[in-house]
Amino acid sequence: MLTEITKRGIREMSIDNKKEQEREELHRAIWAIADELRGAVDGWDFKSYVLGTMFYRYISENLTSFINQGEEEAGDAEFDYASLSDEEAEEAREDVVESKGFFILPSELFCNVHKNCNNEKVFFKDVEGNKKSVKENLNEFLELIFNHIEDSAKGSASENRFAGLFDDFDVNSNKLGSTVAKRNERLVKLLDGVASMNLGSIKNHEIDAFGDAYEYLMTMYASNAGKSGGEFFTPADVSELLTRLGTVGKTKINKVYDQTTPNMIQRISGIFERNPLISKEI
Repeated sequence: MLTEITKRGIREMSIDNKKEQEREELHRAIWAIADELRGAVDGWDFKSYVLGTMFYRYISENLTSFINQGEEEAGDAEFDYASLSDEEAEEAREDVVESKGFFILPSELFCNVHKNCNNEKVFFKDVEGNKKSVKENLNEFLELIFNHIEDSAKGSASENRFAGLFDDFDVNSNKLGSTVAKRNERLVKLLDGVASMNLGSIKNHEIDAFGDAYEYLMTMYASNAGKSGGEFFTPADVSELLTRLGTVGKTKINKVYDQTTPNMIQRISGIFERNPLISKEI
């Protein structure tokens, strides 16, 4: 008969193995993107492009899941926000911003932009109202989307958190290519690479994909940029240990604050998301 200690040890070993598998899969996906963009984008800048695209995908899926869940609870199990027209979605903008702090139109969600980025028959309107091809003007479309996301938070409690959110993601940089066509070609590869990542739901993953990607990219490129990776992130095991020590015996947390590094907050968020007994405010 296995003791409780032995059973717990087996469970922990299983979780550790799953963590490593998920981490290795994520690292392979990041390396594949790096290989595609090799020689075009400096490592330090590459980090911003990958993380920016991952975050764009994350908030798109987070918003879609939130809206879909609400409709499902209201009795519409077949509802899919991503398939709505922008006109239909606009009706819910005010309520969504109040609840989530930002808003993304269906046509500007990561999944739809990725699906249509090579489609010559899909168009968008620029800031002046001119109709343009997504395929030929992907860089301009992404810049418009990022501005829309940041602007959607204006006037809300989350305005300061979204201001300048995508400033480091320069879609018009010569580092992506000397011509618009070359830049768009690399942006497509970037979208393809991030779309292929098995990020899933944070509740079903034993690693925080975004925090881990940040650490991996910093480790890859910090030394090449004359920087120390330790200046920019707290190691995963340390941040998780500190979080667990700080929440021992607690079932509800009022506030958690760490002023040192962004990935510490990401990992705190990930740990809390996987524990339904703990609520959080970060």
